[in-house]
Amino acid sequence: MRPTSTKPSPRRALFISLALLTAGAVSPLSHAQSAWPNKPVRIVVPFPPGGTTDILARAMAPELGKAFGQSFIVENRGGAGGNVGTEIVAKSSNDGYTLLMGTVGTHGINRALYDKLPYDPIKDFVPITLVASVPNVMVMNTDKARTLGINSVQDFIQYAKARPDKLNMASSGSGTSIHLAGELFKSQTGVAMVHVPYRGSSPALLDLIAGNMDVMFDNLPSSMQHIRSGKLKAFAVTSSQRSSALPDVPTIEEAGKLKGFEASSWFGLLAPAGTPADIVNRVQREVARALSDPGIKEKLQAQGAIPGGNTPQEFARLIDAEHTKWAQVVKASGAKAD
Repeated sequence: MRPTSTKPSPRRALFISLALLTAGAVSPLSHAQSAWPNKPVRIVVPFPPGGTTDILARAMAPELGKAFGQSFIVENRGGAGGNVGTEIVAKSSNDGYTLLMGTVGTHGINRALYDKLPYDPIKDFVPITLVASVPNVMVMNTDKARTLGINSVQDFIQYAKARPDKLNMASSGSGTSIHLAGELFKSQTGVAMVHVPYRGSSPALLDLIAGNMDVMFDNLPSSMQHIRSGKLKAFAVTSSQRSSALPDVPTIEEAGKLKGFEASSWFGLLAPAGTPADIVNRVQREVARALSDPGIKEKLQAQGAIPGGNTPQEFARLIDAEHTKWAQVVKASGAKAD
């Protein structure tokens, strides 16, 4: 599904304008904040340990620590599809000592999926930079797939259609890209599966590997080690192009003959609204520098992640576009927060 091009609403246009101002302005607090950071900075991950959001935050934290000579501590605050941890950051002081590793779920999907959010993904945050984008991957327990005779996306569709609501689809939580990728798959194939949300990708994967769940559309980095070990069978990636990390695995559009299917994920750093521009810009520059390091870049790419590092205004435009895209996906799929 490819969303039609639309002009940003006045509110979204204001959001982008503010991001442009934040990126380029000289904050009146610049001199006072020049000593920042003089104590540890926390990066809130709104999901439990072990998932892609956590993996990327823990990859960035030591790099930022080295750059600024201060500890950057990852704090996992999962719950409600990322809403719990995101709300914590939205209501935190804007002094630069609390950052969020936001996702396509917290800042692109949840507003369309939930009737009411405890935070506003636009006005409560200032974007810093995209850290990485990743495809999702359709995976099953390898032994279960073999036992059921499911060797491809087409096999899965045929099997599921013959057994409506008999298969369970695990996700890292309602409203996550993992959930929505599955909902998009359901709506485009006509299969009926039971959605089982977990508090993060890691516990969902554990049940998938144990054979308690049937399928998952996981973020590629968190499934990669299990695919390589043979515990999980990768049927297809959800991006529009194949992943360089799994070049032999087709896209769902290819394997399932589902024209226009695309449901990729992204992860990026944000700060509470009003965080001084000089802090935002300094963090962005150091993340971009770290992501350009050949060793870090190679490590992320090996996990299926595409390194980011864009400017605050570029990240703001991405978030704006994602609001439009995922609102259309949620409406078309009929997905609701469980």
